[in-house]
Amino acid sequence: MKRIQELFKEKANRIINVYCTAGYPRLHSTTEVMKALQEHGADIIELGMPFSDPLADGPVIQQSSSVALANGMTIKILFEQLKDFRREISVPVVLMSYMNSALQYGFEKFCADAAAVGIDGLILPDLPEYEFETEYGSIIEKYGLDFIFLVTPETSDERLKKLDSLSSGFLYAVSSSSTTGSEKSTAASTEYLLKLKSLNLKNPVLVGFGIKDRASFDAVCQLTSGAIIGSAYIKALENSTDVNASTKSFLSSILG
Repeated sequence: MKRIQELFKEKANRIINVYCTAGYPRLHSTTEVMKALQEHGADIIELGMPFSDPLADGPVIQQSSSVALANGMTIKILFEQLKDFRREISVPVVLMSYMNSALQYGFEKFCADAAAVGIDGLILPDLPEYEFETEYGSIIEKYGLDFIFLVTPETSDERLKKLDSLSSGFLYAVSSSSTTGSEKSTAASTEYLLKLKSLNLKNPVLVGFGIKDRASFDAVCQLTSGAIIGSAYIKALENSTDVNASTKSFLSSILG
């Protein structure tokens, strides 16, 4: 069984997926950050490939991407950094990127290299459903990678079911139609989460955008399998001189 599916089989609730930006705060911080996240309670790591024009990311993650790019991070360097990471990290790791980066690298090579180092799945927010079905989905599947689609409160029930059928691993429920870390997205509406629950989706649902503390984490966990936290963690690393200590403090504040 794949790592993501195994996780949800073993732990049905209060899953915490933490986003970190590859190459942040320093170029070679990537695996240090990932090890700290695993050690202090992250169930899934969402590893973001920095991109110059990220459509779904708010100012905090955009800034971390700018720093990582200035540090010299590239997909090639990232895969070199990840070459042996599975010797120390056992939790599922999902790579979040944008199509432009993957296409420039070579889409099939991107999938092959991700699978070869031990990445479990992909989040590509700007890969449309049609292109996934007709061109890219088969390549992703060929390399045994899960693919996670994003849905929003405005997504129709019909489309929700369709994207759920195409996704594997989990479904990423954006809490509101905004970017990551925005005040607008401090909490998903109960009505939205109840709707997702009522649809009997095949994938577990994780809620992201605006989940930033114990209260917002607890709230979404009442109706879904868990949450995705990004901007709040990036802020915790921003002026950190000790990645491990900052990560421990941050995750303790959420998980107790």
